[in-house]
Amino acid sequence: MSAPDFVAIGHVTLDRIGEATRPGGAALFATVTAHRLGLSVGLLTSHGDDFPLDLIPPKIEVVTVPAADTSRFEHRLDPGGRVSHVRAVAGPLTMADVPDDWRAAPLTLLAPVLDEVDPMIATLFTDGAVGAAAQGWLRHATSDGLVVPRAWQSPERLLQSVQALFLSREDIRGQEGVVAEWFQRMPVGVLTADRDGALLFVNGERYEIHPRPAREVDPTGAGDVFAATFLIQYQRDGDPWEAAAAAACAGSLAVEGEGWSAVADRAALEAALADYRRSL
Repeated sequence: MSAPDFVAIGHVTLDRIGEATRPGGAALFATVTAHRLGLSVGLLTSHGDDFPLDLIPPKIEVVTVPAADTSRFEHRLDPGGRVSHVRAVAGPLTMADVPDDWRAAPLTLLAPVLDEVDPMIATLFTDGAVGAAAQGWLRHATSDGLVVPRAWQSPERLLQSVQALFLSREDIRGQEGVVAEWFQRMPVGVLTADRDGALLFVNGERYEIHPRPAREVDPTGAGDVFAATFLIQYQRDGDPWEAAAAAACAGSLAVEGEGWSAVADRAALEAALADYRRSL
């Protein structure tokens, strides 16, 4: 079999927000984005029997590493931002879990939620572009499950193997200096900042990406939608500034509905991008 156009690797999750529990996970939001933008998609993940696979669009090819539990999170919004607790964690994802025929994928996004993805997986995808949505490597859970930041101890090998690095302002608190050094060494990097837009780094040079105004309903997954859209658009046009503009539009559209309900298809993204360009 041929490789999918787009592969994402990371845990699917069950996220409890208030009284509702919904499927989520960075890799899942990324694959839904790629699917809606017209690509063939593969998702490598791990979960328990309780995860509702039937809710994932059927054209997304899912390869599952079986686990006793699905990764489960409880989230609440405080004045200082989102507070998360992890209640269960599925299995690790290793180089051996990657299907051989997927290794020729043109686009791959490593998207851990809690350090479950072996960074060395990036070295397998030698024929295409690899991006890393690195949030899950920059946090861990305390003994009571509270998710807190941590220093990323050994990104060197990963940084040598990926073409694009995606982080959010929340991810890097306390590590701003070293993160700036990472971006200096990457071909492309993006630091998202929610309603304030994003910073784009191209060969170490920094550029501001203006936000697209949105009517926020649910911010979950917006950064993952941004990362997937950026990779897809960059491959399509070869222009990192255009890719960042498209990603800013896609991320802002995604927050206007619950879960992935508002993730844009190609027509909706192009319309939003045209309006965005006129507003600059």
